[in-house]
Amino acid sequence: MRTRRRGVPEGFSLSFLDAICCGFGAIVLLLVLTKIGEPRALEQARIDLDGLVERLEQELYEIRGETEILNRSLTSRQQQISKERELIARLKGDLSRIQGEFAASKQESKVHDIIEGRLLAAQQKLTVEMQRLQQQSQERPRQVEQQLVGGIPVDSEYIIFVIDTSGSMFTYAWPAVMRKMTQVLDAHPKVKGIQIMNDMGQYMFSSYAGKWIPDTPGRRKVILDRLRTWSVFSNSSPVEGITRAIRTFVAPDKKISIYVFGDEFTGRSIDDVVSSVDRINRRDSKGNRLVRIHAVGFPVMFSVSGVSDSTGVRFATLMRILCHRNGGSFVGLNSTSP
Repeated sequence: MRTRRRGVPEGFSLSFLDAICCGFGAIVLLLVLTKIGEPRALEQARIDLDGLVERLEQELYEIRGETEILNRSLTSRQQQISKERELIARLKGDLSRIQGEFAASKQESKVHDIIEGRLLAAQQKLTVEMQRLQQQSQERPRQVEQQLVGGIPVDSEYIIFVIDTSGSMFTYAWPAVMRKMTQVLDAHPKVKGIQIMNDMGQYMFSSYAGKWIPDTPGRRKVILDRLRTWSVFSNSSPVEGITRAIRTFVAPDKKISIYVFGDEFTGRSIDDVVSSVDRINRRDSKGNRLVRIHAVGFPVMFSVSGVSDSTGVRFATLMRILCHRNGGSFVGLNSTSP
């Protein structure tokens, strides 16, 4: 009969212990294999993630570059649209101005026709009057109380020159301006005061602004010498110079004449100018204007090729009206040549 070992529990055997050991060994082996493969997987995952991040960053840079290009293109288009809107606004303004000028020109054309008719009638009356005066002059001695030079009264004690200093005048008519200036001064051998300003009211001599220049032979020479090179900015409109001269120097106790030298009028309305001058150039007790206005028109706009003569016609129309309403004479030159 087989005896049993003490201390060995019943149900356990060497086979069972072998199985248990093999199981633990397998588990340990799996753990070892798992620990060996894990770093490689992590390294590969890190490499893959780095590559993905690099590709995403590259795509981000490309997207940013395309965004910058699109923003520049958008800004350029917005600037172009803004410029086109400004151009449209300017064109609308020009269209409105041209329409206004066209309406004004139609009105001025009617006024011009009326004035031409009145001038023709006045010329006929003047011819009859001249014949009558000629007969009277043969019967009695000539009176020199009020002399006429070229149809212009020269009995004024003070004379003001308002000269257009624009580029057209200085380039094409300045020698003629010098001659006419000399002729007017010679027609007034002695006056109490002289003043010269351009068509915008700017004084030739700032030291005499608002004051009369004493009339001496030396002063006249200085005036003519300065006039030869006197080229200052001008808007080709005598309105500012005329109104400033009247407002500054008008006086009921002085005989004053204004001589306007110009070639064009670029203002908007002839009627507004005439009304403005009527308001500031008051009448004396006998109904005469306090300041006479004479004018000499230079035919620059009619002699230079490629230049519209509309502003020249408007200057002649304006000055004929002003001279007629203010006791003066308008002389239109046929040529700027001697």
